[in-house]
Amino acid sequence: MTHNRTPLAGAIALAAALVTTPAWAQTLNLGVTGELASFDTSQVSGGIWESQILMDVYEGLVKKAPDGEVLPGMATSWEVSDDGRTYTFHIREDAAWSDGEPVTAEDFVFGWQHLLDPKNASKYAYMLYPVVNAEAVNTGEKPLDALGVASLDDGRTFQVELTAPTPYFIQLLTHYTAYPAPKHAVEEYGRKWVKLDNIVTNGAFTPEEWVSQSRISVSPNPEYYDADEIALDGVNYYTVEDRNAGVSRFRSGELDIMREYPSSLYGMLQEELPDATHMAPYLGSYYYVFNHREGHPTADPKVREALSLVVRRKVLSEQIMGGTFLPSRSFVPEGIHHYDVQQMPQEGSMDERMERARQLLAEAGYGPDSPLHLRLRYNTNDEHKKIAVALAAMWRPLGVEIEMINSEATVHYQTIAEGDFDIARAGWIADYNDAENFLSLLHSGVGNNYGAYSNAEFDDLTDQASHTLDADKRESLLEQAEQTALNDYAILPLLYYVSRNLVNPAISGWEDNVEDDHPSRWISFDK
Repeated sequence: MTHNRTPLAGAIALAAALVTTPAWAQTLNLGVTGELASFDTSQVSGGIWESQILMDVYEGLVKKAPDGEVLPGMATSWEVSDDGRTYTFHIREDAAWSDGEPVTAEDFVFGWQHLLDPKNASKYAYMLYPVVNAEAVNTGEKPLDALGVASLDDGRTFQVELTAPTPYFIQLLTHYTAYPAPKHAVEEYGRKWVKLDNIVTNGAFTPEEWVSQSRISVSPNPEYYDADEIALDGVNYYTVEDRNAGVSRFRSGELDIMREYPSSLYGMLQEELPDATHMAPYLGSYYYVFNHREGHPTADPKVREALSLVVRRKVLSEQIMGGTFLPSRSFVPEGIHHYDVQQMPQEGSMDERMERARQLLAEAGYGPDSPLHLRLRYNTNDEHKKIAVALAAMWRPLGVEIEMINSEATVHYQTIAEGDFDIARAGWIADYNDAENFLSLLHSGVGNNYGAYSNAEFDDLTDQASHTLDADKRESLLEQAEQTALNDYAILPLLYYVSRNLVNPAISGWEDNVEDDHPSRWISFDK
């Protein structure tokens, strides 16, 4: 692969400028790859870029350290009942909103009810479904006050009742769906509470300015309990949807951090700006969905196995994507807490696998006189197109004819959810660090189970795991479940995502981590 490169002298000058020019600034200029939908977490679209902003201006019961470790946040401590169903959190005495009003357990009760209120139609409300009556509240079957949460001890204690033991519950609380909402501000301003003149936040920073499709600016929150430890004077989040433009802005010194760069530029950036170019393992799985619905060729396990056998993942990873993805034969990615990933079966040489695949397709009724026709859908993106074209070429020697259909992401996912495909591109980035977050996508009846995969053994194993408190037993059940699905060729794992960031070498407090979370609370500039 070739790259357009600046002359070496120019590259050295740019690198030098990068290190020296912004090093004295205390305002962090950060490029994010999309526009924030709202500061109201019930209205957030789910974009990864939104998490970066929200984790800076709000804080939940727990927070993230630079390396991704979970630390106490608005709660200084908590206890879990022996049956694993009751969590009791103690709110810190110095927790305050940016207007000086105290953050109380009632703000968490109100915030969670607000997120689950069916009037708000939150796309991520299901994240709180482990809480007693959460799903019934979200569907309108029960009133908001039926939710299994309570404010005790004059608002200093927040108690949560779960329907069943949920070992990943503390991990789940790092997600923005578990943030509090300022009850006093919402009661005063209604839906206008998120306007910049009215908004109050409880995180390390608070919003100051929002120029649509351009920039959001925040300043340190003087009421934050660790305000004296905040090194930055502020943060500017620039909306940079064009990753190539983001790289240019980073190289010119306009941005201190660019949250994602094109995979095609990795080689050039690594060569010319090695200290600034970050790539690290990430809790994300890039996979293809097989349609298991009746009438689709991929409903036949022989077809699924044949297609899986001939995939060359190292070719996809190293040659097609230039080393910016890692090859994968599992659905759950490497790096998940308390879990050993399982592997899709793949024995023999490439020639042996090709012969086995031909035999399987012949047994399924396909051959030279009756080729296998498949419709492959992917969402519009150059990287997705490259991978689809490469896979079609790998399958062509089997006599498989691929019709490729692309559409923008919203249409793509709506279409495959309706079952209009044979094979479809999909990807999943962990909402929280637990294998359940991936394996739940293959459970019968789950909305994001695009292929309508259904296996009673898999369902039983994951259901058992959801009620198992012993961490080792739970791990074993989940690992058995993943191996069951892989042996069944439920999906086609292809690649692990990696995080790709450009980071000014003059910055301290940034640590690559598997969740790619980087709160600005910890960041400073070296002087």
